[in-house]
Amino acid sequence: MKGDYQDLVDEISALLGAPATLENRDFRLIAFGAHDSDDDLAMDPVRTRSILTRQSTAAVRAWFEGFGIARATGPVRIPAAPDAGVFRGRICLPVRYRGIVQGYVWLLDQDPAPGPAALEAAMEVAQRIGVLLAEEAKAGADLSREFLAVLTAGRGWPQDMAVAALREALGPGADGLHAAVCVAPWTGEVPASVPGAAAVCLVPWRGREDGGPAEQALALLVRLRSADVATPAVTLATRLAGGTGQPPGQPGRQGPVTAGIGEPRRGLATLADAWTEASAGARAAAAQPRLGPVAQWSAIGPYRMLAALAADPVDEPATRALLAPAHRELARTAEVFLDSAGQAGRAAAALGIHRQTLYYRLARVEQLTGLDLDEGEDRLLLHMALKSARLHS
Repeated sequence: MKGDYQDLVDEISALLGAPATLENRDFRLIAFGAHDSDDDLAMDPVRTRSILTRQSTAAVRAWFEGFGIARATGPVRIPAAPDAGVFRGRICLPVRYRGIVQGYVWLLDQDPAPGPAALEAAMEVAQRIGVLLAEEAKAGADLSREFLAVLTAGRGWPQDMAVAALREALGPGADGLHAAVCVAPWTGEVPASVPGAAAVCLVPWRGREDGGPAEQALALLVRLRSADVATPAVTLATRLAGGTGQPPGQPGRQGPVTAGIGEPRRGLATLADAWTEASAGARAAAAQPRLGPVAQWSAIGPYRMLAALAADPVDEPATRALLAPAHRELARTAEVFLDSAGQAGRAAAALGIHRQTLYYRLARVEQLTGLDLDEGEDRLLLHMALKSARLHS
């Protein structure tokens, strides 16, 4: 498919005598034509960035959309704007299919300008590009639906059927090595394209305690070459969790967007398990900042077990009072003490307090919980309750 786009872009470049670039409707670069000009203006900052980073900035997108390119059915001329990094005027050929914009072909305006016959011929090629983009979008939507079905189907025959459908949709690469990636919470729609992902969908994440709409997570299936090298999945997760796909924080909740990566698996039979691991990684990264913003399942330690034990918060009577907002500092003291293997000196240093202050706080913790911190099982219960509360906060 990529070769088809490149051939069509080269055809437009030949028709109009200028290097063309093709972007989808989200302004992500798909293909571009080479130029042999010695004129530095032929590669102004906007075109250079588009080619090097495969996308345009939000400001550039807003500037161009302001000329009505999303509504246009024919070529649109856009003047130069040096302050915006647009040193040369542009000709935009909207790429449409059945009246819906699918993308844009861009050319640098030139003198003499292309004539009406050449532009009409170029628009005919743009229409062929529109058909390809629409077909690809439909295939992506079908793949997203099959991917979602695998992640949400119940055990047994429903999941077997979903896996079979996804395998058919993915084609020959279905039985290769994959990693599941979870990015959460995700407030937008499914991206039109995510370079590097074999499949993408939105999955219900968890309810909102404030009564608002349930959150969603972005699920991605990433092909790997080796089980020992998860770099493609880590790179993709880092980019998305870092805010290029979403803002670094979400309205109505505390904490950043985080991502988790499940253990690599060959084939799709255990993809649902890989998603469970990826989801746990994202939750752990949100709960424990030192693990994030991207956490691999193999690196989240006790959160592997805690995530598997309870998907919902556990109401443990012994720790109910301690976990109330009024005792947040006492809960933190207890957690640091237990994280320090019960060593008072280490815990006091980590908290920046005197040992006597630590002992006083731990005594208050025992009073509130009824637990004896000299007893191993009581310590285990308290530690699990504190980590579980962090995981579900």
